[in-house]
Amino acid sequence: MRKLRALYQKLLSQYGRQRWWPAETRYEVIVGALLTQNTNWKNVEKAISNLKKAKSLNPKKIISMPRGKLENLIKPSGFYRQKAERLKLLTKKYLEIRRKKWEREKLRAELLSVKGVGRETADSIILYAFDIPIFVIDAYTRRFCSYYRIFEGRDYEDYQEFFESGIRKNLDLYKEFHALIVEWGKEHKAKA
Repeated sequence: MRKLRALYQKLLSQYGRQRWWPAETRYEVIVGALLTQNTNWKNVEKAISNLKKAKSLNPKKIISMPRGKLENLIKPSGFYRQKAERLKLLTKKYLEIRRKKWEREKLRAELLSVKGVGRETADSIILYAFDIPIFVIDAYTRRFCSYYRIFEGRDYEDYQEFFESGIRKNLDLYKEFHALIVEWGKEHKAKA
């Protein structure tokens, strides 16, 4: 779809390359994807910084860490009791799946089987941690579509299908376009 590609070029010229996800390891992406639920990225950065200072941003350390200590370290991300439980569950799943070669939909099903992991979180992990092309849909993406009057879907899958059928399947393009939409969304928060 030409309009979608034109909007991508517009965002790219306006904001420049984003080169997302801001993480040093695959596991850090996974932790960030879970902790960013229902909060902003600045709070997630504080929680990740706490984990790094405690030398605990490591799957085995998260699994063995007493829950109270983990809750305290991730407290800035909000809902810290719930997120501590879910981070331990997601970490266990990660340790099970990390060395396998995955087909996108099977990996998605594995991630969605973890309590507290929804489509946006699973797809963020698939795209940014496992480097498998899948277009992530979030509130900014829906707002972007509405603002430019390019699409109005019923659900997550409708929006995902719209983007994936409208632009060529490409890992770097999917990452960059999603990151650009997030940047646009932050700027247009009050305007849209």
